[in-house]
Amino acid sequence: MAQQTTNNLTAKTWTPLTDADITAITFQNTSQYDIWIKGSTDTTTPTNMIGALKYGPGMGESAATMANLFPGLTGADRVFAYCSEAASITVSHA
Repeated sequence: MAQQTTNNLTAKTWTPLTDADITAITFQNTSQYDIWIKGSTDTTTPTNMIGALKYGPGMGESAATMANLFPGLTGADRVFAYCSEAASITVSHA
């Protein structure tokens, strides 16, 4: 389902940014902490940082395709975010 929202991340917890399968995403780290973004092929919560991408405060992506963000993960269609502190991230996808 399409959404445009701000997600609050619980410290030290992988949080889903997508509530359906997607092909592209726009997001911006609106917190003061680094966050990590990780693609997935299903709704299973990640258990490690392998393949996660780091984004500093104010950083993000605009209309990035899943294939471009996670080229080594065939069929990536879900996105999760992680931060060591409570944080927020603005997300838009269809």
